[in-house]
Amino acid sequence: MRRSFLSQSGLTFFGLTLDYRGNLFRQIHEIVFHGNGGYDWETIYNMPVWLRLLTFNLLKEYHNKANGQSEQSWMEGAARDEAKLQAQRTKRVPIYNTEVSKK
Repeated sequence: MRRSFLSQSGLTFFGLTLDYRGNLFRQIHEIVFHGNGGYDWETIYNMPVWLRLLTFNLLKEYHNKANGQSEQSWMEGAARDEAKLQAQRTKRVPIYNTEVSKK
């Protein structure tokens, strides 16, 4: 008869769960990809967890801020273009009389 002992966490072996491994490799990819060549995969993989999380969060914050600014400038530009179109639509065309004035 074979006995299996479970730890309190429910795992039979002390290792990384699939979710943790997925998040780890996703973070590594995001840092390497969005780091604009400043990081390589091996450096990020061997980085201490606290430093990798800090780097990931700083890059995320930077790109969210840059994305917000580009969306805002795009909206300002789009609003300006829409206002120009609206002004062109509502321009009053002068009416010319062809009648001779009776003075």
